[in-house]
Parts: sequence; C-alpha cells; structure tokens
Amino acid sequence: MSKLYGLIFDVDGVVADTEAANAAVSIRVFADLFDVTGVQRADFEAGLGRGAEEYVKAAARVHSLELTDPQIAQAARLRQEYFLKLLAEQPLPAYPGVLELIDAAEVHPDFRLAIATSSTREKSQAVLQSACVPYQRMIYITGSEVTNKKPHPELFQLAARQLELPPRRCLVIEDAPNGIAAAHAAGCPCIAVTNTTVSENLTPAELIVTSLAHITLDTVAQLIDSK
Repeated sequence: MSKLYGLIFDVDGVVADTEAANAAVSIRVFADLFDVTGVQRADFEAGLGRGAEEYVKAAARVHSLELTDPQIAQAARLRQEYFLKLLAEQPLPAYPGVLELIDAAEVHPDFRLAIATSSTREKSQAVLQSACVPYQRMIYITGSEVTNKKPHPELFQLAARQLELPPRRCLVIEDAPNGIAAAHAAGCPCIAVTNTTVSENLTPAELIVTSLAHITLDTVAQLIDSK
C-alpha cells in the first residue's frame, strides 16, 4: 500500500502577495475610522496569520490605541470591504510555483490537498479565485469555521481530520511565525516561504525557501517521511 501525504496551503502571503494589500487597506481603516495616521505595514506584523481582528489589534497596540470589541469588529469588517474592492480592481496572480505544486499533487494518487487559512471564507475565496487556485477540489478550512486562530493548532488539526490523515503526514506551507507555531502545535511539519518576513523569523520551520518554485512533491514527501 502506498504512503499517503497531505499538503496544506495557507492563503495570505503563500498563495498570492496579499500582505501589501492587507496592510494598505488596514492603514486606510485606521485613518478613516480612528483618525490615526502614520500607521505602517510593520505595525501589523504581530498579527500576521491570526485573523483580521488580531491583525487590527497588533497595530492598535503599536500606536497605544485602546479599542473596544465593537470597534475592532467594525475595523475588521471595513478592512475586508476595502480589500475586496481593491482585489476586484487589481487581481492578484499566484506566486511562482504555487499552481505547479498544486497541479502536480492533484494528479498524484498519493497526495491529498487542503487550504487552511485564518482569513474569512469570503476574503480567502476572493484571493483563491484571483490566483486561479482550484480550491473547489481541495479541502477548504477558513477562520469562519474554527473557534481558535493561529498560533492555536485548531485550523490545521481540522484540515488533517478532513484529509483523513494523521497530522504528521500533513505538511503545511506557511509564511509567518504564527502559522509555523500552529502547524507544529498540530503535529504537522512545515515549509516556510520568505514572501512576508525574513528567514530569521521562520527558523522553526523544517525548510525555508524563497519561492515555492523550488519545491517538488519529492521534497514534500521526504520531509513528511523524515518525521
């Protein structure tokens, strides 16, 4: 009997270059809602991969802004609204290597594919459609379906269950420290790609690459088999 392998993709910063857009619309939200200027992309880094509300909270802490829960929820909703409008005007292509790796896994009998993202279903689906990812043929888990966001392991635990594989047989592809922590807490090995932050911040991952164009199914299988 052949060994089976799970391959789980994060979306933001892994499938497509969404982080610049996420930061841009979030900076606009801080200006429009809270009259806070001077917010920078780096101010959101602590919230990467943790969902919209934690993303907003990260910059609020940097700027010593005390926000109520309703304000945070309002900011998250407006952030998504601005993001979807921006994506409709400026579609984002997939990063190099993403579609090639998915296509190869789709036709390989030993591989099963999943998407697992802390983003909402509406927002992540817009990104996947823009990048031409065949998410309809993949297990697809979003922040809308879980109680706990990264670095909690729930997202990847659920993806592994739906893939019907033990977590150690499922490799996660991530771009942020919170995602790597969540993958490891779930018991999954992880490849990190330096699309969003520098390699020094990704050192817990089993492998760090500058592009998924460097990754093959053999690479994935070897990392899973070595666990």
